[in-house]
Amino acid sequence: MIGAGVFAVWAPALGAAGSGTLIALAVAAIVAYCNATSSAQLAAVHPVAGGTYAYARAEIGPWSGFVAGWCFVIGKIASCAAMAMTFASYAAPAGWERTVAVVAVAALATVNCFGVTRTALATRVLVVVSLIGLAVVVASGVSGAPHSPAPLADATAYGVLQGAGLLFFAFAGYARIATMGEEVVDPARTIPRAIVLALGGAVVVYVAIGLTVLLVLGGDAADSAAPLADVVAAAGWGWAEPVVRVAAAAASLGALLALLTGIGRTGLAMAREADLPRWLAVVNERWQVPQRAEIVVALIVIGIVLLADLRGAIGFSSFGVLLYYLIANASAFRQSADVRRYPRALQVVGALGCLVLVSTLPAVASLVGTIVVLVGVGYRMLRLRLLAR
Repeated sequence: MIGAGVFAVWAPALGAAGSGTLIALAVAAIVAYCNATSSAQLAAVHPVAGGTYAYARAEIGPWSGFVAGWCFVIGKIASCAAMAMTFASYAAPAGWERTVAVVAVAALATVNCFGVTRTALATRVLVVVSLIGLAVVVASGVSGAPHSPAPLADATAYGVLQGAGLLFFAFAGYARIATMGEEVVDPARTIPRAIVLALGGAVVVYVAIGLTVLLVLGGDAADSAAPLADVVAAAGWGWAEPVVRVAAAAASLGALLALLTGIGRTGLAMAREADLPRWLAVVNERWQVPQRAEIVVALIVIGIVLLADLRGAIGFSSFGVLLYYLIANASAFRQSADVRRYPRALQVVGALGCLVLVSTLPAVASLVGTIVVLVGVGYRMLRLRLLAR
């Protein structure tokens, strides 16, 4: 959660919510909390890999599991594109952003194809680097040169909700905690605690960064490709700008590598169930990696990088992830009283919040997302019909 999203999401969120950006952040955090508690409750009962794809299959049925898995895959593919664009916006020379983003995707996909994945130690290092960069941003805002932030656009209810939907993109990492059920000691106790504590820590960091961006840049942040680097520059801490850019680049590449790895494995699981074409389930005998799935995912991500902008990628990602959590809330709502950890009211609020936020996302992202979801549903219907003959 404390990764590339916090370096990238402020421009599109400010463009939508204006002076209501902090309210939008609060709305996103509330919906994320409801979703996180649903994921925690499900993970405690179903300590298996697969997240809501597995939970929904067990609690509701195969169709719900498929839609959840499909929405996860398409949402996270868009997240990959957003991570690559974020990396390029902080690390690439002007005019070379798309080229650098494409090269980053291709390079990390190649690494994944040869079985080299991120370790827990590397994760810790990347988080520390990110936090150092974010601490520098906040320090520059507090003690830097006097600020004259640009006026913020007036907030509207619709704009605040759209901003919340876009900000939700940055919170979505807690789902990955739930997918580790098969690899965690005492998952029924550990995973629920980890999800709630991680979300709480992320909210604190996001509030601090959001306040700093508003106080230093104001409305100018809505047009910034690298808002946190612009914060330290505007605060007179020019020497710290490379620190922030390195932190953003490291966070982006780390998130991109993890996402590419995770999507490939989710695609492998779905292909084994024939919820995706079975030829994607082939695992390389030497490297023990689903190389076909990895390559297909990388090619789709590169296509999005070449065709979309950062706001569109974030909007599309939020569309898929919000639908994913809608199904997670429905699955948790169906659980019996003897395994319930949180009141059903939280699942109702979470589901309604997902529906409201997804309905306010940018029109193009919602339209494309709807089409892609329907394509997935059509594929499964066709497959089931062919099997029935």
